[in-house]
Amino acid sequence: MTRGLFISFEGIDGAGKSTHIDRVAQLFREAGRAVVLSREPGGTPLSEKLRELVLHEPMDALTEALLMFAARREHLGQVIEPALARGDVVLCDRFTDATFAYQGGGRGFDWQVLVQLERMVQVLPDGALRQPELTIWFDLDPHIAAQRLASARVPDKFESQPADFFAAVRAGYAKRQSEMPGRFARIDAAQSLDAVGADVGRVLSDWMKRTTA
Repeated sequence: MTRGLFISFEGIDGAGKSTHIDRVAQLFREAGRAVVLSREPGGTPLSEKLRELVLHEPMDALTEALLMFAARREHLGQVIEPALARGDVVLCDRFTDATFAYQGGGRGFDWQVLVQLERMVQVLPDGALRQPELTIWFDLDPHIAAQRLASARVPDKFESQPADFFAAVRAGYAKRQSEMPGRFARIDAAQSLDAVGADVGRVLSDWMKRTTA
């Protein structure tokens, strides 16, 4: 049986993740693969309810982190693990790296506590942690992201944060990449849509060659 693949797409809002996730999904479908598209927080009925709380209700950083990991636990058990067991391709709009970036970087929450929660929630039967095999990070200056989002929609509590918050989120992503460089691919999301798409295509092509060699 074809083995499952798990790819996550990371970056602040306005970086253009959604457009490219859809394109990547189409590429895999054209190659004959079954694709599961999901997001975090969210992905299951319960996780979507927790998403609404996290995005719109005021709470302290620990409560926020706990809800993120609670939603992730449900998402893993109900969606991600069954899909990988079937041999599907799972494309996820954000995963644990976002928690480290937003709660650890943006909120300044204890990084090591997040590491402990990650180990509790994502541990596999063999003791390894479930992580994406490839994480595509759409890196974008927060000021450019703010310009892109200015007329897009009513901002949630994260999107309405000041530029300094998103600078800290960006630094959180960079720290996470430095800790796990083997699965991260950084893309300059300030480029044109076509240029970013070309970079995503090259990243996927190179990764597939390495993983199937």
